[in-house]
Amino acid sequence: MAMRLNLSISNKKAFLKKINFFIFKKLFFFTSIIYLIYCLRVNFNKIALGIDFTSFKFHLILSFVFCILSIIFNAYAWSCIIYWLGFRGNSIRLISFYLLTNSLKYVPGGIWHFVERFNYLKIRTNKYLSFYSILLEPYIMLSASLLLVSLGAFYSPLFVLFLIPSIFLHKKLIYFVLFKLELLKKKSIELFNIPNTKLEVYSKIKLQSFFPVRSLLIEILFICSKFMGFLICFSIFNENSIENNFVLFIVFCLSWAIGLIVPAAPGGLGVFEASFIFFMREGFSQSSVIEGLIYFRLISTLSDLILSSPFLFKKILKKI
Repeated sequence: MAMRLNLSISNKKAFLKKINFFIFKKLFFFTSIIYLIYCLRVNFNKIALGIDFTSFKFHLILSFVFCILSIIFNAYAWSCIIYWLGFRGNSIRLISFYLLTNSLKYVPGGIWHFVERFNYLKIRTNKYLSFYSILLEPYIMLSASLLLVSLGAFYSPLFVLFLIPSIFLHKKLIYFVLFKLELLKKKSIELFNIPNTKLEVYSKIKLQSFFPVRSLLIEILFICSKFMGFLICFSIFNENSIENNFVLFIVFCLSWAIGLIVPAAPGGLGVFEASFIFFMREGFSQSSVIEGLIYFRLISTLSDLILSSPFLFKKILKKI
């Protein structure tokens, strides 16, 4: 009986290992893009991107400021993650380098910002800390966004479900998360050439506290700043946005989390928008929702490129 049970468990594990999660991500991505194209086609005649820039100049500038602020928060959170894993060095340089490499996520492939950060850290610390800090950053971002989503499901059984990623950030559980993330990202990380030696990981990564409180809180500030940038854009086309700002916040966090899980495009491009339109089918005109999303995407992308350009330009000058 025990042998049959063990055989059944091993068969289930083998089946899970054979599942190609990459295909599921691609399928979800293309489904989102098709849905987004469909929404654009249906509302094509209703979408009017022209606005009175004189009246809404302050809105656009303020949205841009919040998007810039969110990127700085994100960079600071990354430096805190690295420190939590045991790194000791100049945090200002870490933040600067994060901002420098942020624009590389728009380069085809979508992983070159991770590659640059890994190479940068590898010569300043060990390769295990460098590698797992890159894997851990999106997970903490996801934990922060789902923690905020849980506010909208406070009286629902889903409340605990949204808290699970944050619970697994505990010192005794985080190694399990790291090894699972490595399996899920196997195809993307082969170029890092990290030996899968668990004993080395335990010896090279020295966690500084039982929980990455600072990193999680700063990632929450990152998402809230991002949302403020979005809300300002959204309010230009939707007069009743302030009345529904809590619902918008929860849907924004959930849509952003889905866009993060399916990173087929930088910043969840297409997936975030499709998810938001799908969840906000009631209460707002679909065409006005699309208009707000388009302006937010443009401002968000522009803030990424502008903020990283001085650092990128400085790096180019050094090579000349």
